Amino acid sequence: MSSLLEVKGLTKNFGGLCAVSNVNMTIEKGELIGLIGPNGAGKTTLFNLLTGVYEPSEGLIEMTKDGKKVSIGGLKPYKITAYGVARTFQNIRLFKSMTVLENVKVAMHKNIRYGILSAIFRTPSYYTEEKWVEEKACELLEEVGLYGKRHEMATNLPYGEQRRLEIARALAIQPEILYLDEPAAGMNPQETADLTQLIYKIRDKYNLTIILIEHDMSLVMSICERIYVLNYGKLIASGTPDEVKNDPFVIKAYLGEEI
Repeated sequence: MSSLLEVKGLTKNFGGLCAVSNVNMTIEKGELIGLIGPNGAGKTTLFNLLTGVYEPSEGLIEMTKDGKKVSIGGLKPYKITAYGVARTFQNIRLFKSMTVLENVKVAMHKNIRYGILSAIFRTPSYYTEEKWVEEKACELLEEVGLYGKRHEMATNLPYGEQRRLEIARALAIQPEILYLDEPAAGMNPQETADLTQLIYKIRDKYNLTIILIEHDMSLVMSICERIYVLNYGKLIASGTPDEVKNDPFVIKAYLGEEI
C-alpha cells in the first residue's frame, strides 16, 4: 500500500542560498510526525514547499488520494488544499475583524454546494447548507474549547485560544494531512499540556495525519511517533524519539558539541 505522502529529493534555492537540500520523507496515514531543528534549519521553508507557498527548485511531492498517487509539488495552495491538506502558521493569521465563529465558517467555503444564484435569491438549498455550515463550525469550536466564545471577536482572544482557533479553522476544510507550525509557541506549561491532549484527540477523531514543527522538545518527544531533523536545510536524522535524541549528529546540531 502506498504511503500517504512521499517527498523525494526536495530542494529549494533562493538565489545562491539553498534553504532545503535533497530532503526525502515518507509519511504513513495516521502518523504523528515531528519536524525539528535549530533556528534557520529550513523547517518552515519545507512546510511552505509542502503546502504550495513555495515552488520546489527540484524534487517531487506525491500524495496518495483515493488510492492514486498525485504529484502536488508546485501546485497553488488552494489546489493542494483541495486534496485535503491544511496548516496553521508560526505567526497567527486569523481574520481578527471577524468573530470566532465566522473565522471557522469562512474556511468551509470549499465544502459549500449551493451556487451563486441560490445565494442571491436565498433558495431553500442556501438555508439548508448555511445551517449545516453553522452546525459544523460550532462542533469544531466545541472540540477546541471555544464554543462559548463563538460570538467574540477573534482579536480579543488570549494568545493560546487564538492558536486553538487556528486549529479549528484548519479542521474546517476536512483535511487528511494537518501541518502545525510551532503550535505551542508562546504557551505556558498548562496550555502546552492541554494542546498535547487536543492534538491526540483530533488525530484520532478525524483520522488525521499530523506533522508539526516545534521547539518545545518535551512536547515533541512525548507526542511524536517519528521525528525528522533538519540542519542547514539538510535532513540529518530520522527515527523514533529515543533514536533521535541519542543521535550524535542531532546532539551536535543543537549543542554544538564535537562528535
